[in-house]
Amino acid sequence: MADVSTRAFDVAAIMAGIYGDGIIGVKGAFDAAWADRLHLDVLSLFEEALRQPGGAVGRGPNRYYVEIHPERIQGFVELVRHPWVVAVSEAILGRDYKIVEIGFDVPLPGAAHQPWHRDFPSPDATLRGRRLNSLAFNLTTVDVTPEMGPFEVAVGTQWDEADGFAHGMFPPKTLYPRYEARAQQKMPRRGDISARSALTIHRGTPNRSSSPRPALVLGVDAPDARNADRHDLQFTQRYYDALDQEVKAHLTCRRVAQLEPIVQAHTIEGLVMGEG
Repeated sequence: MADVSTRAFDVAAIMAGIYGDGIIGVKGAFDAAWADRLHLDVLSLFEEALRQPGGAVGRGPNRYYVEIHPERIQGFVELVRHPWVVAVSEAILGRDYKIVEIGFDVPLPGAAHQPWHRDFPSPDATLRGRRLNSLAFNLTTVDVTPEMGPFEVAVGTQWDEADGFAHGMFPPKTLYPRYEARAQQKMPRRGDISARSALTIHRGTPNRSSSPRPALVLGVDAPDARNADRHDLQFTQRYYDALDQEVKAHLTCRRVAQLEPIVQAHTIEGLVMGEG
């Protein structure tokens, strides 16, 4: 990780990107070897989650989400202390931002188009206050190619009203032409990080390759957001005690004697079947 201060990043550019397109990124935040270690951790945890009842939740055909314990991946502290992650979190969410989730998506070979969606209904802070109070950071563990089912985002749609949206999350198909006209496919490489509003309309695309496309997800909230209610961030007391105070100040978590199995609470029913 480069030795760089959060002051090296332009707050105006960060805010313009997140409040404008709804997604921004930084290339080469980590080296490929760091991402390769993360990849091995993710694959191991994925196999374990598939064996655990409720450990992996379907997000469409051949597509899963797994919430994990931070201390079971290498590089958690390096990620949450990365100057770009800190700078973006402070710029959008304020200095008292909270880390509420860490997990990963795995679109396997054969994963289909997801329906266009946002990850949860828009809160009043956004609908009425025109303020974003949560972010999702994503890190690919592979170099993404067009055949691997890239993440697709309809830029600028984090502000769309939810009229006619099923469960406040799934727009009617009559609006699909709007999203397709705004769609951008993202093909990051190992070591890149993106940050987005989970309210920006997006979808996974078909994985026509022979390889999975894992991506780590780090969820961060402003103090008034309630996304921690959907997650179960846990640390053993021993691991937590070894963290520095700056990291601890940004955690919304449980401290436990031994890590407990996580049963994913943030099920998105409308994604289970996909579009085929």
